[in-house]
Amino acid sequence: MSSKVYCLAQFQPKPGKASELFKVLQSLEPNTLREDGCLQYRVTRHISSPFAEGSSFPIVFNEIWADMTAFEAHCQRQEIVDFFNDYCLAEDGLAADWNVCVYSDEPENYDAPKSTS
Repeated sequence: MSSKVYCLAQFQPKPGKASELFKVLQSLEPNTLREDGCLQYRVTRHISSPFAEGSSFPIVFNEIWADMTAFEAHCQRQEIVDFFNDYCLAEDGLAADWNVCVYSDEPENYDAPKSTS
């Protein structure tokens, strides 16, 4: 078990804007990968497979953070705040919808070892 935080940030582009939104999201990768606590930060796009026929938004960031503190610091970086303001919240933005969720690999009520410090 760990204190890692797993984030899936899904984006539904406006019609005809998928490629443009994907490129904007890719541009966030280099700076984010330099952040303390960023273990993985990769934008992906949905592809078809007969073995994975579920539904999803077509663009998804797959993120792993060392802990919640690192994730929350990332969310408050000006570049990330500006992205949501300019491309999600703005009337002329590229995203029609988005869904950002975080997950833990620890079961609920995990009986973690007591710290000796």
